[in-house]
Amino acid sequence: MTNKYQSGLDKQAANYSALTPVSFLKRSAWIFPEKTAVIDEDVQLTYRQLYERCRRMADALRALGIGRGDTVAVLCLNSHELLESHYSIPMAGAVLNALNTRLDAAALRFILQHGEARALIYDADFQDLVADVVRDMASPPVLIPIRCAATAAPAVRDYEALVAAGDPHFDWKKVDDEWDALSLSYTSGTTGDPKGVVYHHRGAYLSAMGNAMAFNMTPDTVYLWTLPMFHCNGWCYTWAITAVGGTHVCLRKVQSDAVLERIRRHGVTHMCGAPVVLNLLVSDFDRNDIVLPGKVQFALGGAAPPSAVIGRAAKIGFTITHLYGLTESYGPSMVCVWQNDWAGLDADSLAAKMARQGVGLYAIDDVQVFGVDDEVPVPADGATLGEIVHRGNTLMKGYLKNPESTRAAFRNGWFRTGDLAVMHPDGYVEIRDRAKDIIISGGENISSKEVEDVLYRHPMVFEAAVVASPDPHWGETPCAFVCLKEGADGVSAQDIIDFCRAGMASFKAPRKVVFGELPKTSTGKIRKNILRERCRETGPDQGSQPGR
Repeated sequence: MTNKYQSGLDKQAANYSALTPVSFLKRSAWIFPEKTAVIDEDVQLTYRQLYERCRRMADALRALGIGRGDTVAVLCLNSHELLESHYSIPMAGAVLNALNTRLDAAALRFILQHGEARALIYDADFQDLVADVVRDMASPPVLIPIRCAATAAPAVRDYEALVAAGDPHFDWKKVDDEWDALSLSYTSGTTGDPKGVVYHHRGAYLSAMGNAMAFNMTPDTVYLWTLPMFHCNGWCYTWAITAVGGTHVCLRKVQSDAVLERIRRHGVTHMCGAPVVLNLLVSDFDRNDIVLPGKVQFALGGAAPPSAVIGRAAKIGFTITHLYGLTESYGPSMVCVWQNDWAGLDADSLAAKMARQGVGLYAIDDVQVFGVDDEVPVPADGATLGEIVHRGNTLMKGYLKNPESTRAAFRNGWFRTGDLAVMHPDGYVEIRDRAKDIIISGGENISSKEVEDVLYRHPMVFEAAVVASPDPHWGETPCAFVCLKEGADGVSAQDIIDFCRAGMASFKAPRKVVFGELPKTSTGKIRKNILRERCRETGPDQGSQPGR
C-alpha cells in the first residue's frame, strides 16, 4: 500500500539541506555584519570580517590541493586563527584536527601521522616544537606558520599571506552528506596511544544548538575562552557562540588576573572550564575578596564541584551549570537542569542537587544507567550502581582506523561511557566513579569521588584525588593525594585523615595521605593511573592496622 505521506513528497534542494555548523557563520554575518564577533588581544573582527577571512582561507587551502577527506591540523592557543579554522577548513571540504597544545613532540607526531594531516597551521609559540615534530616524518604536512618565519620545510606562505591571497567571495558549498567527517579529536591517551574521535557535521550542528540553549545564550552573550578550543572543539562553543551572534573573547592562558580584567573590560557573561579552572579562580578571587561586576555563568565539566566550592563561587558572582560529557560525545552530553523548587534548599542540599550530572542534552535521545553485570536499567533509587550509557545524535562516528574499539564503545546499540553512577527517583543521574576508580575494601565499595568531596571541604585543601592502595588485610584502602593551599604548612596527614573520619564512615576515610602537586593529563584531568602506580610501588602505609 502506498504511503500518502511519501508519494510525491520527496527531498529536494528547496526543502532539505545537510546540517553543518559552518552555516552559522554565514547567517550571523548576514544579520550582524558590523557587530564584534571576536576580540583577541589587540585584534577585533566583525562578523563580516570574520566570514570574509574564513572564505579567503578556505579558497587558499583549496589552491593548495586540499579538499574532501583531507586532514588539516592546527596547533594554536585560543586565538582568532584557531576559531577561523573551525570554519575555513570545513568550508574547503577538509577535516579539522585541532591539536592539544600541551602534548610533546612524540605524541603530536603520532597524531599527525595517524590522521594523515596534509597541512599544519601553527603559532609562533610552537615553532621549535613543530620543527622537532616534523624532522623525522617521512611525509610531513605542509607547514603554515602564524606570525613566524618557518624553519622546517616544506613551508609555504604564512597564514596571513594565504588569507590575503584567497578570494573573499569564495563560493563554499555545504556538505552533501551531514554524516561526513567534520573534525578529528584525540583522547588523552593516558594508558597508550590516543584514539582519534571523528565528529560529523550533523552532530556538531546539534551539539552547538543544544549547548547554546542549555546555557541560555543570546546575541548579548560575551563568551570568554577559558576552555581550550582544541578540547572537543571547545565543547562545540566555537560554533555555538557564532550561532547566537555572540562575541568570542580569546584568552591564550588562564590566569586569574587576566580572567578578571577581561570580565571587567568586556562584560563577560559566560565561560566554561574544567574543575581545576574553577578551583583556581574561586581560590584566588576568594582570597582577594573579589566580587564580579555582574553574574557570570560558568559551565563546569568534569568532576562534580564540592558544596564549599559552589558556595564560594556564588558569593563571587559565578552561577554554576554542571555538565557531563566525553570526547566521544562532542563534549557535553548531560546537564544538571535547574528546578524551581531547589530555590528554598539550604546550601548543602542545593549543592548536592547541583553536583549531579543530570539529564541528557537536547540531541541525546536516551540516558540510562545499566547494571554492571547486565544491560537492564538499575532501579531509580539513588543507590544502585551501574554504568551510564547513551543514545543520540551527538555521539562520534567512531574511532579513526580502530573498528575494534568502535564496536566495543557502541556495543548492542548503546554508547558505553565507563562511568559508574546511580539514577535518582527524579530521573537525574549522579556519577559515583569511573569503573576503574571504585575502591573495594573488605568487600565494601568505596567511591573515590565521595572521599574527594569530603577532602575538598577542608579549608586548606586546594586539590585532591583518591585511589586504591594495596592492603594486606582489606585488599584495598583509600589513599589520598592532596595539594594544599599556600600557607598550609602546619597541616599533617593525620589532620586530613581525622577530618575525613569526622565527615564520613571511618572505613571510607583514607588510610594514607600523600602531599604534593597532582599529575595531570594534557587536558587538565588528574592522572589517577599514575597515582595508582605510585601506590602499588610504595605498598601499604607501614603504620596501618587492620582495625577501622
